[in-house]
Amino acid sequence: MMSRLQKIAEEYNVAVFISNQMTADPGAGMTFQVDPKKPIGGHILAHASTTRIMLKKGRGETRIAKIYDSPDMPENEATFAITNGGIVDAKE
Repeated sequence: MMSRLQKIAEEYNVAVFISNQMTADPGAGMTFQVDPKKPIGGHILAHASTTRIMLKKGRGETRIAKIYDSPDMPENEATFAITNGGIVDAKE
């Protein structure tokens, strides 16, 4: 499926967005990891992706998008909010 999506992206010059559900890793507490969550898709989705963005909830209605793996862009994050009018810049 991943190779098929990549072919579609290249053929039609479109971006493909794939989400990867996170799950708790009860054994991670034993290894003293800071974040005891792991992606269900594991390394397969990670290696099939060019740019990886982590989405997380901030304070209140604020959300955070963090680029943490990209060959073209440095690690960075942006805040935003989802409203009835769509996606908007987060209020500081």
